[in-house]
Amino acid sequence: MAGTRRDSFDLFLGVQEDMNKLLRRNLVQPLGAGTPFAEGGRWIPAVDIFEREGSLVVEAELPGVEPGDIDVSIDEGTLNIRGERSVEKEVTEDNYYRVERATGAFQRSIRLPSEVDADKVKASYENGLLTVTVPKVMPGKPKRIPIRTETRKEK
Repeated sequence: MAGTRRDSFDLFLGVQEDMNKLLRRNLVQPLGAGTPFAEGGRWIPAVDIFEREGSLVVEAELPGVEPGDIDVSIDEGTLNIRGERSVEKEVTEDNYYRVERATGAFQRSIRLPSEVDADKVKASYENGLLTVTVPKVMPGKPKRIPIRTETRKEK
């Protein structure tokens, strides 16, 4: 009987996993696997965030986006990446077999740690990859504060 109960539970988990895949494929990513979308059909570029040589590095995949169509800003401790990807070719809807690449406006907002130097941020774009480097503020060395004493002289 214990074996039957476990088999039923495994069957239930398998059905649940299949339903999750189905919902993900048909509701979350309606235009193709691997294409992240936000609410309202806008797309969200994939980003990697890591630390390198004392800086926070954000790499955003923006294939097909012209550098002039990208806006990078920092506002109140948040790195904002905005832009728009346009349709590359003029093709009528009747000629499409499948559409998986999202077009239109996008935005990513990434909260930065407080110890970054927003005045020294650098951004570069190459082969569809936007790289934003945000230097971290290096903590200062502890400073020893001498304590002065005043001696009173009596008259």
